[in-house]
Amino acid sequence: MKFFQQLTEKPWLVVGVEPLHDGGDSTAFAARSGLKWFFIVASVLFMLLIITFAGRMAYEDWRPTPESNLLWLNTFVLILSSAAMQWAHMSAQRDRMEDVKVGLLAGGITAFAFLAGQILAWRQLAMLGYFEVTNPAIAFFYLITGLHALHLLGGLIAWGRTTDKVWRRGFEIAEVRQSIELCTLYWHFLLAVWLVLFGLLFSGNNNMAFLLALCGIR
Repeated sequence: MKFFQQLTEKPWLVVGVEPLHDGGDSTAFAARSGLKWFFIVASVLFMLLIITFAGRMAYEDWRPTPESNLLWLNTFVLILSSAAMQWAHMSAQRDRMEDVKVGLLAGGITAFAFLAGQILAWRQLAMLGYFEVTNPAIAFFYLITGLHALHLLGGLIAWGRTTDKVWRRGFEIAEVRQSIELCTLYWHFLLAVWLVLFGLLFSGNNNMAFLLALCGIR
């Protein structure tokens, strides 16, 4: 009987035997892997846009997008948002719940402010008569900034869920530490992408040769 009991008992429930897989660890690994693959796909997407953008600049009908001081302000706001998320992440590592709340709240508010600023920038161009996108540079401007804003909006959904958990009573910080870390990584990624896109959009025709060489286009 003892032999048959040994055959049927679950080894991970036996005292002194460690489980082969921990549910929490596997979930964390899956979340990190999913975000990593998302970064790869999104990077390829934006890189294809950059290559197409650089190639289109070679045509005579191309006119650089008019510079906007508002976009400089939006860039600064996004930097603040990324910094606030980093603060929340560091505070979570140190088990400082109050600082985590402040960091997440500041990161979300500044992210919404960035999106609002982008909408104002689109309206600014529309008021200047660029809404008809007769200039291909303007069409790329709407496409690139709109796609980036869509990615940030998706990140705000994850931010909202994480923030909701943090503000609940009785919720342990250890249960949201990974979510905060992943949100922070996502914010840093979108900031890096925006800095590249921002420099690209206002590079002008004078930098066309450099961009074409960078993308391998002759």
